[in-house]
Amino acid sequence: MTPKAVFWDMDGTLVDSEPLHEAALVAALRSVGVAPPVDLHERVLGVAAWPVYEMLRDEFGLGLPFDDWIVRKYDHYLPLAETLKPRPGAIEVFNELRALGVEQAVVSNSDRLIVDANLRAVGLIYPGMMTVSRNDVIDGKPLPEPFLRAAYLAGVDPADAFAVDDSLTGAMAGLAAGMKTIFWPEAPMEGPPGAIVINSAAELRAQLGL
Repeated sequence: MTPKAVFWDMDGTLVDSEPLHEAALVAALRSVGVAPPVDLHERVLGVAAWPVYEMLRDEFGLGLPFDDWIVRKYDHYLPLAETLKPRPGAIEVFNELRALGVEQAVVSNSDRLIVDANLRAVGLIYPGMMTVSRNDVIDGKPLPEPFLRAAYLAGVDPADAFAVDDSLTGAMAGLAAGMKTIFWPEAPMEGPPGAIVINSAAELRAQLGL
């Protein structure tokens, strides 16, 4: 049986954008003379722009004001977004659920600018599509507000919805929102307690009753 609603993370879940974000972050850091930490990917996966900035400022000496920094980072990212590819199998599942009339939304810790650019790059834009960006809420993931906002927009009880996310940060947000939470990481790893851990689009289809 298919669910009433499915709310999708974007970066790393619907689109394979995490390598592009990392490349842009590394380029932006090097452009201001900051050496990227060796564990950069693990430290920023699923984390919104402001906490990443605070970490880079406080631990690695990034000296730019946030507004200047984020413009520099996005100047590196946006040209890369044109090369963006979907995560294999994810958008096919999204479109199949859409054809079945399942309520869906994209729920991201990225800024609106990035959400729109990424979805446009992979052709996932249509009239009435629901998206929640980091700019649309007070508190981003791992707090539940982004997923609860999606449930409000879709007019569904959070308990009747699935959240799908590739990061621990996002999976924690889905669980905190009271949703059935599918954790689909880039590489096999243990998920937070209570999450349904999968490792393929085939497993995703099975969990969503397709």
